[in-house]
Amino acid sequence: MYAPGIHGRPPLSTPPLFPHLLSSQNSPLRLHLPRHSLSKPKLLQSTATATATSTSTSTQFLLPQPPPPPIPQPFLSRSRRLFPFQPFNGPSPPGAGDSLTDGCFDLLRFSVSYGDVDLVRAVHALVVKLEENPSLGNALIVAYLKLGRTSDAYSVFDGLSHPNVVSYTAVVSGLAKAGRGLEAVEVFSRLMSSGIQPNEYSFVAILTACIRLTELELGLQVHALVAKTGYLESVFVSNALLGMYSKCECLDSVLELFDEMPKRDIATWNTVVSGLVKAQMYQRAFESIRQMDQNDGFRVDYMTLSTLLTACTDTSSLIRGKEIHAHAIRIGMETDLSVNNALIGFYTKCGTIDDVEALFEKMATRDAITWTEMIGAYAEFGLIDMAMEMFHTMPKKNCLSRNAVLVGLCESGKLFEVLDLFISMVEEGLELTDYTLTTVAKACGLLGAGKLSEQLQGFVMKFGLLGNACVEAALLDMCTRCGRMVDAGKMFKRWPFEWDSSIICTSMICGYARNGLPDEAMSLFCRCQAEGSINLDEAASTSILGVCGTLGSDKMGEQIHCHVLKLGLFSDLEVANALISMYSKCWNMESAKKVFDIMPAHDVVSWNSLIAGFVLHRRGDDALTVWSNLHDAGIKPDKISILLVISAYKYTKMCLVDECCRFFSSMRTEFDIEPSQGHYASFVGVLGIWGFLELAEKTIINMPFEPEAIVWRALLDGCRIHSNAILGKTVMKHILSMEPRDPSTYVLVANLYSASGRGHCAETVRKEMRLKGFRKQPSRSWVIHQNKTISFYTRDKSHSQAKDIYSGLEILISGCQKAGYVPDTSYVLHEVGEHQKKDFLFYHSAKLAAAFGLLMNRPGKPIKIVKNVSLCEDCHQFLKYTSAITNRQIVLRDASGFHYFSSGHCSCNDRW
Repeated sequence: MYAPGIHGRPPLSTPPLFPHLLSSQNSPLRLHLPRHSLSKPKLLQSTATATATSTSTSTQFLLPQPPPPPIPQPFLSRSRRLFPFQPFNGPSPPGAGDSLTDGCFDLLRFSVSYGDVDLVRAVHALVVKLEENPSLGNALIVAYLKLGRTSDAYSVFDGLSHPNVVSYTAVVSGLAKAGRGLEAVEVFSRLMSSGIQPNEYSFVAILTACIRLTELELGLQVHALVAKTGYLESVFVSNALLGMYSKCECLDSVLELFDEMPKRDIATWNTVVSGLVKAQMYQRAFESIRQMDQNDGFRVDYMTLSTLLTACTDTSSLIRGKEIHAHAIRIGMETDLSVNNALIGFYTKCGTIDDVEALFEKMATRDAITWTEMIGAYAEFGLIDMAMEMFHTMPKKNCLSRNAVLVGLCESGKLFEVLDLFISMVEEGLELTDYTLTTVAKACGLLGAGKLSEQLQGFVMKFGLLGNACVEAALLDMCTRCGRMVDAGKMFKRWPFEWDSSIICTSMICGYARNGLPDEAMSLFCRCQAEGSINLDEAASTSILGVCGTLGSDKMGEQIHCHVLKLGLFSDLEVANALISMYSKCWNMESAKKVFDIMPAHDVVSWNSLIAGFVLHRRGDDALTVWSNLHDAGIKPDKISILLVISAYKYTKMCLVDECCRFFSSMRTEFDIEPSQGHYASFVGVLGIWGFLELAEKTIINMPFEPEAIVWRALLDGCRIHSNAILGKTVMKHILSMEPRDPSTYVLVANLYSASGRGHCAETVRKEMRLKGFRKQPSRSWVIHQNKTISFYTRDKSHSQAKDIYSGLEILISGCQKAGYVPDTSYVLHEVGEHQKKDFLFYHSAKLAAAFGLLMNRPGKPIKIVKNVSLCEDCHQFLKYTSAITNRQIVLRDASGFHYFSSGHCSCNDRW
């Protein structure tokens, strides 16, 4: 009768109430039951599609459960003995049936209280021998559901010959809460087909399924059914409808239904306030609390306070949050666990670690959320060791606490420890959530570990943990960070159409830019924008602005700026900082400065971006002025600020080496920053560019740690600028001992010999390069024409107008030679004749780009060129002459910064 597997009713074949959800084979909400016997880590998923898919691809590793507690002897009195010593084979004696039934009810209540599944099954085994009792059957269903045994409860339900509304409601509710929303809908459909009238608890149960599935259309149908059956008067049902609309982000429907409700309770108001906070309508949320007190006279509860603290956390409103804290104390809720947990989150974002610790110490009751919040708080304040100590002290760890540790380790740069913790979680068979996998994927990406990333991706695929948009997006981003753009492209192409593609579009664009493929990044952005598949949010705007800066695409950057203003994103610091960087790289320091001036707030990155822009434009005095303003504003500089300020001394109008030396020496004492290899390299670069080569060499020798190649290379640049071949040769030996296969060192030394008039030595170096098979990085120059990137390589004839470009360049070369330009063939690395060397030299990428720019731009308009490596000295000379004979300004950005060529002069003063 109630036995598992014995069905007193036909299988689920009655006409469904919601056929579009249950019968469509194309629906993403298909039902899949677990078939695999292989244990796999369980991936928790929140979306309807992920829920339906994951049930067929994942099970959970379970830890051993402790034995159930013994049954207290007084509970089984002689008058209520359920299992007599002799087998029960005959009919019950008079009055015994009622006594036995009551005993079953008591045992079921006891089993739920103590979590004893075996006791429920024992009662179940006894009940199957009794005459069918709907109430007892319903009690069995409820007991199984409360103990998480949904399948057993479903079997009992299927065995009932005449289930009533309580039976149906209990199963629908249990299935919905167990994440089996589709089955809950199916059972509710059977309820409607059976002719039994649903009650208010039935509607709340099916609305719970709608909330778990985030299925708005289904919820609308239920809403119509509720109205038809007259249950809108029930506050219980109306609150469930409010929750459904809130989960589906239909705030207008929430507010409309709220206004129409004749009766409300505190849960009603809490749902509305929560919806307003979720929609970032914080001020209106606080106003609603005042209305609640004035109109309905309700007093705030723990849920209200927790929601308002979330609003304060989101808006970084310290004063208002403290007011709520004080109010909680006044009304006696300072000991409420939920409120205290929300306060920990609030003070983590808006207060200090002392505030958080003081609150934690006062808490008499703590749960897993409390400990997890504390782990997150220590990690947020950069105290990862304290976070780990808190984790080890935690009495009962769960997946949330482990995820908090993973995030903290990842944010603090302890990436290998992230992997170690993840491996231990897998080995112990612990629950893996999408949050776990995305964090580990991020760690692999930050490590740039290609092999590790392949292993993680293989693990996710092997155990069927794909099918989650967040996980797949994290894996795609990991591939781009590990240089696996081909694999990332394959994932991008097979991205399901029904998933939000904005995240992966942004990841691919960032990946292309990160891997030196800005053209592909811009092309993908334009395509996604035309298709409407990218949401230009803060992350996307920041990424695209970075690409525009890299390419020098000022017009596209201005368009993104307009979108930023239109969408209200300018208040976001990362977006505003990206705008400063974009304009500074796109020839326009005035606009960069204007953006900085109108920003509502600044952080240290804002100041660094502005200083970096002036350094890039070789405007050292302006950069030092910004540094002075930063100091006056009370902003604490970071190590990047110091690096940029040192670099600014390269480009001051007057030699300020003494001042730079004093600044460099004050790093430790004044700013508490230890000089790094980068700081020393920048300082040596300042000394080298102003000709203090001996002091630069002495500085390197006296470094407190072994100098890396970057430091010696800065000195080699100084040797090239001042044609000191003797010291340059010594420096070259140091660099080659560290990086023997780096061709850029050979190129620098060859250029040094050429600049000092020792062409035969330069040729010897180039010959050594050829013998070792070294090739310098291909030189690429490009211009932006009609929002397209037109690229050129040395002797490039791939352009459709190559014939005109080469003809124009020959005219330019002839004109420059008449004006005094003499091509310096000592910079040609190829072992060919003098005539052929000139042929190589004349058709360098920068010269081709300049010729194209002059042909395509109207007279008077500056020619803007970007080059991926430093400009060679011959091209530098050529562009100076070109600016003079054409009376045009040529602006070129190379690896060293900007060159403004005008009337035969360059802004770098021939020092780059």
